[in-house]
Amino acid sequence: MPRGRYSLHDPHDHTPLGEEHFHCAPGPSGWRYVSQLTSPSGDFTGSVDLAVDELGRPIRLELHASDWQVRGAAIDGVTWVRTDPTGEHATEGNVRAHAFSGASPVFLIATARLLRLTPDSPSKRVRLVRFTDPVLAPRTLDQSWSLLKSETHATDNGPLAVDEYQVSDLDTGEQHAVHLAGDVVLAAPGIELEDLESPPSVFP
Repeated sequence: MPRGRYSLHDPHDHTPLGEEHFHCAPGPSGWRYVSQLTSPSGDFTGSVDLAVDELGRPIRLELHASDWQVRGAAIDGVTWVRTDPTGEHATEGNVRAHAFSGASPVFLIATARLLRLTPDSPSKRVRLVRFTDPVLAPRTLDQSWSLLKSETHATDNGPLAVDEYQVSDLDTGEQHAVHLAGDVVLAAPGIELEDLESPPSVFP
């Protein structure tokens, strides 16, 4: 069960946004990721709980940020309920999309798991619903993912397979690299792995 800590920052001006303390693990029916978010001063700011099935589809999502809450799942595309800080108003949304997205590293891992690319695969297009901080506002976006290469690196804990993806935003044309090792993000825009207590899990 990988457990560790990511530091989060603005990918454009590198302003620190806080840290994400996580643990994740594969299970008999898929994979689950749970994390707590803190501000640069160490205050609690939110949480993430995502479970995906063996095909990478989101079967349960729960996000908390600034007292806002989102619960979602893959139903007729993706469906979610967003609740305001007072708890008095809840709005339901549904989009013909493949999965969810957001600032958390978990969404990169889940999307890669869903697409199951190989270096020989053509790039794949994916439609995501992204919940943006600080109020978890939903936004639909289209991306194209390509697996550029997979390399194995020697480490103190044995060989580590690292996948390098190229992710393109189809609305803006912006491209960026994402480096994954199993169910851990090694590096991505705005994300740095600061601490890892155990090796990443290897997906079958």
